[in-house]
Parts: sequence; C-alpha cells; structure tokens
Amino acid sequence: MDILGTTLRICVPDLAALESTVSFYENLTGSRAQRFERGGVSVAAVGCFLLMSGPERELEVLRKVSATIAVADVDEAHAALTASGAKVVAGPVPTPAGRNLIALHPDGSIFEYVDRQVSP
Repeated sequence: MDILGTTLRICVPDLAALESTVSFYENLTGSRAQRFERGGVSVAAVGCFLLMSGPERELEVLRKVSATIAVADVDEAHAALTASGAKVVAGPVPTPAGRNLIALHPDGSIFEYVDRQVSP
C-alpha cells in the first residue's frame, strides 16, 4: 500500500468557530481552504488539516478517527489492511473527492483511508 500523506482532523463546535479556525490555518499554512459538506458536517481542508463542524452526534463519530491517510488506491489499502489484521468497519464508498474507508487497527486506533479516484 502506497501512503501518500496524512491529514490531521480537527472538530470545532460551530460554524462561527469553523470560520475563525479556517482563517487561522489559512494564515498558518499560506493556502486557501477547500470546502465541502458531507452528512450535515461542514468541512474545510487547509494544507494537512481537515477542519469539521456540525451536529454533535456526527462530530462524536468523527472524533473517533485519529487521522486521514491518503493512499494511491483504497482497494489496495483494503487488501493490505485486512491481510495485516485490521478490520474495515465502513467502505470503501465514494466521497466528493474520491473514495474512502474506515479501518480499525488491531491496537484500537481508527483511521480513514482516502484516494482521489472518483467513481464514474
């Protein structure tokens, strides 16, 4: 499995906090936020940071995921993860930017794996 990078996940309590947090990370990284919504959650990707705000029930689930790991191919990641003893608990599924899956590692850590391959 080819790991291309990681993204740190940050949950903020509301949209006002999201806006000020986005501004901080845009200034810090010198890059503009890419924004989208998914499942009622507002998301802003700024550099290696993924900022999220939405209903508490959604954020509670999102906080359990330690980081997002970019891979060349989610199907390849799925095979490598299961062969290594991880349990895929969700996905692979299409997302606005490609595909993802959520995996529970044997040590109890939970990670999201994403690729940029958009399904037809």
